[in-house]
Amino acid sequence: MKIGVLACQGAFAEHIALLRQIDVTASPVRLPRELEGLDGLIIPGGESTTISRMIREYDLSSPLSRLLEQGFPVMGTCAGMILLAKNVSDRDGVTPLGAMDIDVRRNAFGRQVDSFESDIPIPAVGEPPFHGVFIRAPIIERAGEGVETMAQMADGTVVAARQGNMLALAFHPELTDDPRLHSYFVNIIDRGVKR
Repeated sequence: MKIGVLACQGAFAEHIALLRQIDVTASPVRLPRELEGLDGLIIPGGESTTISRMIREYDLSSPLSRLLEQGFPVMGTCAGMILLAKNVSDRDGVTPLGAMDIDVRRNAFGRQVDSFESDIPIPAVGEPPFHGVFIRAPIIERAGEGVETMAQMADGTVVAARQGNMLALAFHPELTDDPRLHSYFVNIIDRGVKR
């Protein structure tokens, strides 16, 4: 199995390291030809406007959209979740890929100084709760009919969801030593959910 990590900007090196920790071949993706031969893709956290601009500048928009339409497995974390969303409030320079039927609000918890960490129950990956690192994190304001809510904060705020082969997380699992969500994504690929 080979998983690509979009390497335009953001925490791509940390995702690659965590995938390698669970014995998955991982490679950076910057150009359309580097999408070939992949079994899945991670769109990392970072600055969503910058990543969105780089996707356009490196001609990745059309190839990514085609793959997503075909049900290609993609995990988006933080900015990656924003880019997967169908609708983004306060788009301001972000062109979402519009693949996942969710509405996302950027910087929902505040600015960089308001970043925080919190343990989040995620039944799909078992106990103990997952230690979420939230950095200028978005939230899911609406999830469509085909979207499964996977995790919520104590106040009910949705911070993780799945739709078919797509997994969206508001936080940064790659900034922890916990590989459970990456393993969960690998299992999505392994199961070969009908595309």
